[in-house]
Amino acid sequence: MRITLEELRSTENLCIDLLEIISIEGQQYMARLHGEWGMKMLSDNKGQTRLFRSTWQIQDTLGSMDIQETQVVHPSAYHEMVGMPATKIEPMRIQIQRQRP
Repeated sequence: MRITLEELRSTENLCIDLLEIISIEGQQYMARLHGEWGMKMLSDNKGQTRLFRSTWQIQDTLGSMDIQETQVVHPSAYHEMVGMPATKIEPMRIQIQRQRP
C-alpha cells in the first residue's frame, strides 16, 4: 500500500503510530508509515517510492504531522554473504523519537 504526501496532509485527525525510516545502504532513505490504516510507503504522485537523501529530510518533510514514534531501520546485509546459510536476521532499529503517553 502506498500514500502520497498530499494524501497525508489532507487526512483529518491523522496520527502516525510509527514512522520507520528505512536505510538503503546508508545513502538513500524511504518512509514507511504505520497507523490505524495499516502500513503504507510514502510515494510520489506517480506511485513510485519517494526517496530521501537523509533521515533529517524525512523528519523535516513530515515534521508538522502527529508522529508517535520514529525509528531508523538498517536491514542486515550479512544474510546475503556468499557461502552463508540462509537465515532470517532482524534489522537493526534505532529509536530516534517517541512521544510520551
